[in-house]
Amino acid sequence: MRLERAVLLIAALGGVASLSGCASGLGSAGPRAIDTTPRVDRAALSAVVVASYLQVLERLIQAQPAEQAEILASAEHDYGTAPTPSNELKLALVLAAPGHAGFDAMRAQQLLRDVLATPETLMPAERALAFLTLQNVQSHLNLVAENQRLQSDSERTDRERTAAVAKRLQGESEENARLRKELEDTRAKLDAIANIERSLNSHRPPARDPKKDSPEGSPP
Repeated sequence: MRLERAVLLIAALGGVASLSGCASGLGSAGPRAIDTTPRVDRAALSAVVVASYLQVLERLIQAQPAEQAEILASAEHDYGTAPTPSNELKLALVLAAPGHAGFDAMRAQQLLRDVLATPETLMPAERALAFLTLQNVQSHLNLVAENQRLQSDSERTDRERTAAVAKRLQGESEENARLRKELEDTRAKLDAIANIERSLNSHRPPARDPKKDSPEGSPP
């Protein structure tokens, strides 16, 4: 009886060990394992990143000139230290923001074009923000170029008008000088004719009186 009980006990312990091993094996199987790695919500992360950009821009627009310079210097430092697409985008956004001394649309345009050249390095919201900012910057630069063209055309028109007026005045001045000379020549000729007439009159013998030429006492 004791031997039988011992055999049964050993068999029971062996069964428990076997079940324990099976349970351990099942727990280590890949497909059935519980994934405890936290999942990253890319949409939420993208929203947080874009919100951080907008906060920087809000501070930049509302800040005093000294703080604006510090924000720009910080963005320059971050990009210079770690030229990642996100830092490049942040610097471009700061440069593209109007209303501060560091506004530089040309450089912002170049940075935005560079960062959009590899769109896969940006999150979707970052790409959208970069694209919209690039459109605004290009519109601004187009307006500046158009304004410069119109100003240049206006200046050229003013120069041409001024040159035409100066040429007309020069022509009128030359015409007046010509007429003045002709008038002086005419007066000189008239004076010469008058002198000749006076000279001829002074050398002409006086006219004879018929009464004085007739004999005395003769009837008329």
